[in-house]
Amino acid sequence: MINNSLLNKEVQSFIENFEGSIPKLAFAGSPFESVTIQELVQQIESRGRIEKKLPTWYNTRNILYPPKVNLEQTSSEITAKYKASLINGKKVADITGGFGVDSFFLAEKCNSVHHFETNEALSEIAQHNFEVFGKKNIHCISKDGLQAVLNEEFDTVYADPSRRHNSKGKVFFLSDCEPNIPENIAEILKKCDQFLLKTSPMLDISVGLNELLNVLEIHIVAVDNDVKELLWLLEKEVGRQPKIKTINFTKSGAETFDFDWGDPSTARYSLPQKYLYEPNTAILKSGAFNLISEKLILNKLQKSTHLYTSENLIDFPGRRFLIEKIVLYSKKEMRAAINFEKANIATRNFPESVKTLRKKWKIAEGGDFYLFFVTTLHNEKQMLVCSKV
Repeated sequence: MINNSLLNKEVQSFIENFEGSIPKLAFAGSPFESVTIQELVQQIESRGRIEKKLPTWYNTRNILYPPKVNLEQTSSEITAKYKASLINGKKVADITGGFGVDSFFLAEKCNSVHHFETNEALSEIAQHNFEVFGKKNIHCISKDGLQAVLNEEFDTVYADPSRRHNSKGKVFFLSDCEPNIPENIAEILKKCDQFLLKTSPMLDISVGLNELLNVLEIHIVAVDNDVKELLWLLEKEVGRQPKIKTINFTKSGAETFDFDWGDPSTARYSLPQKYLYEPNTAILKSGAFNLISEKLILNKLQKSTHLYTSENLIDFPGRRFLIEKIVLYSKKEMRAAINFEKANIATRNFPESVKTLRKKWKIAEGGDFYLFFVTTLHNEKQMLVCSKV
């Protein structure tokens, strides 16, 4: 049961403005008679965790928060909005409702969302927050969402299975998650036109394809070059190979690159030219190492060196650099070339680590130079001294 005293103006103000030490607060006890110190700490800690991830919730008064563990797998606003853009239909079931972020944005795309959550306390918190936001088309139901959709039809079903296993701890394989989607996927697809599944970004795409049926699209979603989610869009009937859609949300916009799974491709190769290109993490996760070369007409440095080069600058889904200097990786060449004290270092298909290279060549972190230690054609080791475009 929700403690309504948490919604008192004084309590909400205390939670919003708290900047002290939580351990000291816990030791001192609650300053409010009707609110326990455990309830107070839960609200402060959980609210602090979502400041950047969920600004709409963070900046709204009278929002209630569950324990931190219930926020671990919660979608960010950026990724939840993206998911909502993928669905169709009027009636949607979120069978792993949780804190309700995905349901919130799905409700902006359809007539009604059924938010299923077996944890009664979490379901109650989600319902309260939806009421604060005025979301009248979300129906919170504290019951097993999987069983619900097997007995009722929906236009779209969405699931984000828990990646915490009672005995195995954190898991990544779909069959180890709760609920077990691969075991029930055939029956789920009988009850909806479209099924959207969120999985761990650690899941291997080929493994997921082996476990699932009727995959139409796979969306690899990164935020600021950090892969956050794999989204699997399934439909009743699919007559082609899945389409892979990569997207990286950055401060300057969204970088995209799409292709069909299984597309044959042959990379072009050359020595480093004038410009260097580093694909974003969503593309690297997709494994489209040769397709990038073929589709964007770029030369790859080497089969296992996933960097690309060209004489003329092009738009690219990742970082772009001007190659200022190409240095053979030898003592004589390196000593002559290193006339700076600090630089940003990355390695690609190179036998030494960044830490080792910094210590060996006495290069501090930072500055305007970007050093790529790479293996190029003919297995030659080089240092590419670059500046960002």
